[in-house]
Parts: sequence; structure tokens; C-alpha cells
Amino acid sequence: MSPTSITSFDFKPGARIGKRYVVQSRLGVGWEGEVYKLRELDTNIERAGKFFFPHRNRRRKASRVYAQKLHKLRAFPILIQYHASDIFEFKGQDVVFLVSEFVEGELLEDFLSRQRGKRIGVFQGLHLLHALAAGMEGIHEAREYHGDLHTRNIIVRRFGISFDLKLLDMYHYGPATSADLQDDVVDLVRIFYDAIGGAERYAKQPIEAKQICRGLKRTLILEQYRTAGQLRHYLETMQWS
Repeated sequence: MSPTSITSFDFKPGARIGKRYVVQSRLGVGWEGEVYKLRELDTNIERAGKFFFPHRNRRRKASRVYAQKLHKLRAFPILIQYHASDIFEFKGQDVVFLVSEFVEGELLEDFLSRQRGKRIGVFQGLHLLHALAAGMEGIHEAREYHGDLHTRNIIVRRFGISFDLKLLDMYHYGPATSADLQDDVVDLVRIFYDAIGGAERYAKQPIEAKQICRGLKRTLILEQYRTAGQLRHYLETMQWS
């Protein structure tokens, strides 16, 4: 069977994965594969499993590099904690899956859709942006990057005066460049912009919010901050009129 023939696993709840796991539900689908909520049979601990399509993981390169990146960045609590790599046979092919912690919470996209007007106020938005920038700061200092920051890749675990967040699906192809880090910063500003109402509300936002968003013009944003750490510092020292 050609590896390109597997484009979906479509595991049903209760399906056994090797000798150690049973499927509980599907959490997401992406270009590389699918993510499932698993239960570890020996301990009853809930895990998350990312299953790679074989043709997107030739010679197990993608899964190996992704696992190595998560392990390197394991000290940063904003990232999902990687546990182990495993293999099982599916339709005659070896399928690699990475096992990580399962995080209870809600996608930021869903959280925002539940708010009045599908947006949050500027003050709460600043706390959201600060939590993201502070969480990404160490990743940038390690010369790594996320590469795909948006509201569907952020889990809100808890919120109140601040946000407890987790990030999903980091890119893992090649070493980070300055442009990669800058892309993350622009994406963080865009998340703040969208969270407080986007284009529809922008004209009515206070000058402090506009000074952060800078009209979403990349060159103007990067004049102000080029890394998550610089963005975090700006938020903590900005002046309010």
C-alpha cells in the first residue's frame, strides 16, 4: 500500500492503540496528521497523541524533529509537555505518534466567540497579550519560534486577572531566523487586535491600544518590538494618558 493512501485515521472512541492506549476522542486535524485524546491503559491517565501520516513523516524525520524541539523547550510552561514517541501498525504501515500531556481548556477562538460582541475589553486583552508575550519570551531567547500563532492554536486553561495559556502545533522545520521571531511578534499583535474587536472596533479603541497594534503594519510593529521579550517589556512600561 502506498503511504500516500493514508489521509485520515478516523479512530473511533474505544479503539485500541497498540497495547498501551485507548482512544477517547479526536481533538484536531492538520496537514501532518491527527490529534486524539487518549487514555493510558495502565494508569488511566489522559494523554494527547499526535499521529503522523506516514507520507508526511518519511524516515520519521518530522516526528523526531518535533519531539526534539518540544524536549528542548520543556522548561517553558506555555508549551504542551512532550512525554514519549511510539509506533503502531495501521493498514500495514508503521505510524509514529507522539504522546504529550492532555490539557483541559478551551480554544481561544471558542472563548472569544462566547464573549459579548465576540470580543473582550482592552484591559482584558492586554492581560491576554502579556501572557502570550511572556510565555513566548523564553522560546525566542532560545532562538526558537512558534510559526503559527492564532486563536485556534491557543488553549485557555484559566482566566481572571490574567490568563493561563497553552500553545499548540509549533512549526519544526529548520532553525529559527530573525524573520521567524518577527512573524511571531506580528501574530501576537494580530491576536490582540482581533480579541478586542478587530477592524470593526479599531477606530474606537484608546490610543494605547492603537500604539500597540500600529494599524497592523508589519514595519511599524517591528520598529517597536522584534521579539516577544521586547513586546512584554513594552507592555509593562507603556504610559497611559
